[in-house]
Amino acid sequence: MFHRIVHTSSDSAVTILRVVLGCVFFAHGAQKMLGWFGGYGFSGTMGFFTHQMGIPAPFAFLAICAEFFGGLGLILGLLGRIAAFGIICNMLVAIAMVHRQNGFFMNWAGNQKGEGFEYHLLAIAVALLILIKGSGALSGDRFLTHELP
Repeated sequence: MFHRIVHTSSDSAVTILRVVLGCVFFAHGAQKMLGWFGGYGFSGTMGFFTHQMGIPAPFAFLAICAEFFGGLGLILGLLGRIAAFGIICNMLVAIAMVHRQNGFFMNWAGNQKGEGFEYHLLAIAVALLILIKGSGALSGDRFLTHELP
């Protein structure tokens, strides 16, 4: 079972998408987990998710972990399918709970209440590719599958 999860090809295009998606989600996760890049840190984010958005604490915790550790996992290419699955779940919940009512488009002109969900769909598409194809070349998963019998 473990071999099926980490098995991947040496596809360099998947590697590029994986690393870029990982950097984006690591940065967002670091805002939530560590307070880096102008974020509120773990306790501030947990408070916002649980008290203002009404998300149960276990799910808020999982969302923070999916972005932070999922981003790290994608950057390293380690357990990339699991990281991609976490990000897909995170983005689906973000669409359903927050962004769906704002429509499709991002708020480039500042003329709507919030952001649409087009970014989230792109993140889901890239994560789906990683979920299907694996972590690609230059990944921890590739190293593990190359070493396994």
